[in-house]
Amino acid sequence: MTAPMVCCQQLRKSFGRIEVLRGIDLVIERGQVICVVGPSGSGKSTLLRCLNHLEEPQAGRVYVDGELIGYEEHNGRLRPLPDARLRRQRESIGMVFQRFHLFPHRTALENVMEGLVAVKGVGTTEARRRAGDLLDRVGLADRAHHYPAQLSGGQQQRVAIARSLAMSPKLMLFDEPTSALDPELVGEVLEVMKDLAASGMTMVVVTHEMGFAREVGDHLVFMDDGLIIEQGPPREVLAAPRHDRTRAFLSKVL
Repeated sequence: MTAPMVCCQQLRKSFGRIEVLRGIDLVIERGQVICVVGPSGSGKSTLLRCLNHLEEPQAGRVYVDGELIGYEEHNGRLRPLPDARLRRQRESIGMVFQRFHLFPHRTALENVMEGLVAVKGVGTTEARRRAGDLLDRVGLADRAHHYPAQLSGGQQQRVAIARSLAMSPKLMLFDEPTSALDPELVGEVLEVMKDLAASGMTMVVVTHEMGFAREVGDHLVFMDDGLIIEQGPPREVLAAPRHDRTRAFLSKVL
């Protein structure tokens, strides 16, 4: 049997005395789009950052494509991976943040090329070709030579998505990718994400866009206070939540 793309087992994470994740179990199959929703402070972004080990959990395990993330097991004990091996793991997990984190002194094309050249060791000519193809995929072929300051927020976020795709990830993580955008720019980013989902990419999306969750998501996870309170098919959870806390939250956002 093929391992799921993501498997979290009793994941726990604390910041000081505050326990942000309190024993998360989650399985994500290949090609699924998982939408994670919940109030601020519920642990959604921390869960996402634990999936690629940007945050180191205090307990539990994360497997991506059957591989333990961040650690190796030796004589029944876990020990941290060397930095070089951890970087290689992260290369296969793309992440798109609320803020775009583009290099301001480089064009859209150069931003997308950066990882191909610096990390993958691709030659400049080939990297330029691949980056151009990816910008075309996100609808920005005509903005390849524009700098971030010359692009709208939605365009910058699409460049950020193209930059992540340049690393040929097996899994894409989105941390509220539209929350920093003006309302009229949200749709153009969601359209790129819809196309990506349709191509079969496994995606975990922390979002407040309930329409996207209903239309594109295969599975919806509602979190509160560091726990998964409810999960299931998005249309079912959004239309008829079973848990009081889910109902209270959705009554304010739908």
